[in-house]
Amino acid sequence: MKTLRYILLVPFLWSCSNDEAEDYQNLPIDFRVPSNFPPLAYNLSNNPLTEKGFELGKKLFYDGRLASDGIVSCGFCHIQEDAFTHHGHSLSHGVGDAIGTRNTPPIQNLAYQTTFMWDGATNHLDLQAIIPFTSPIEMNGDFTTAINMMKNDAEYKRLFSLAFTDGLINSENMLKALGQFMVMATSSNSRFDKFRRNESGGTFSQDESDGYVIFNQKCASCHATDIFTDNSFRNNGLPINPVFNDVGRYRVTELEHDRYKFKVPSLRNIEKTAPYMHDGRFYTLEGVLDHYSSGVANTQNLDASLNTNGTLGIALSSTEKTKLIAFLKTLTDHEFLTNPLLSEY
Repeated sequence: MKTLRYILLVPFLWSCSNDEAEDYQNLPIDFRVPSNFPPLAYNLSNNPLTEKGFELGKKLFYDGRLASDGIVSCGFCHIQEDAFTHHGHSLSHGVGDAIGTRNTPPIQNLAYQTTFMWDGATNHLDLQAIIPFTSPIEMNGDFTTAINMMKNDAEYKRLFSLAFTDGLINSENMLKALGQFMVMATSSNSRFDKFRRNESGGTFSQDESDGYVIFNQKCASCHATDIFTDNSFRNNGLPINPVFNDVGRYRVTELEHDRYKFKVPSLRNIEKTAPYMHDGRFYTLEGVLDHYSSGVANTQNLDASLNTNGTLGIALSSTEKTKLIAFLKTLTDHEFLTNPLLSEY
C-alpha cells in the first residue's frame, strides 16, 4: 500500500495513509523539535502523537457542542489567524456572552512550556483544557453531557476507536486528544526562525538587526530562548485595575510573594495578538513599550529588573522602540497562521 508523506511546518513529518487503509491504521506523527528551540517540556511517551489522535483533537477543538450553549468552542476564542488568540477583545468572551477578567492567551508552542494560564493554574498540558471547558463564564461544559453527545456521534465513535488502543470515549482520551492538537500547534517558521537557522528568507534589515540587539540587552532575561518566555511569573508593574484587582499567581498559590504576578507570555506572532497584557489593556506594541519605559508602577512584588535604585522601568528611546517593534514583527509566522492542517475547515 503506498504511503504519502506530508510536511506540517518544519518540525513535523506526517505519514498519511490513503482512503482504503485509513480505517485500519493509526500512524504515528514524526514530531521533530526545530533546531533553534529548547527541548520539549511535554512528555510524548505518555501521549504519543498519531494521525487519528490529532484529527480527534482538532475536531474537539472546533466543536461548539462541547459548550453548554452549543456554540463556544475552544476555537471560538483561539482563532488561528490571530495566533490562536481572540484578537480585538481585551477580555475573553464565553457562553451567554459572559465576559471574563483576563485576555485570551495564545496556544502556540505550549509543548515547550511548563505552566499554563496567566496564573499557572495547571502544569500539565493535557489537563489545561479542563479549565476553560468547565469554567461557567467560558464554555460551561460538563463532562458527562459531552461524553454522551460524543457516544451518539458516528464520527466521534470512529475517531475514538482509531485514536486510542482502548477506543473508549471518556474524559481521559478526550483531554489527551486535545493535548495532541495543542502539541502540534508549533510556530517555528517565522523570518526570525529562518535567521536563526541560517535558512533562505532569514535576512534582517538594519532596524531589525538593531532591534534584536536591543531586545537581547533589555528584554531577553524574561522573554528567554527562542520560545520567548522563561516560564516564570512576574509583576511587570501594571497599575492595578481597581475593578478586578486581579491578584494573579496568588490566586493559585496563596503566597504573598506571588501576589500580582502573571506568567511571562511568549512573544511569538506578537504582531497578531493584540490586545496585550493579562487584561488586554494595551492595543498597540507602542503602548506596551511606553508602559515599560514610563508607565511602570511600584506595586507589591514588582520585578526587581524593573526597579534600579528607585528608577522604575526600562530606559527606551523612541528610536529604540521603533527598532524593537521592527524586530518583534520578524516573529510573525505566516505559515503557522494559515496552515490548513490546523484550520477548522
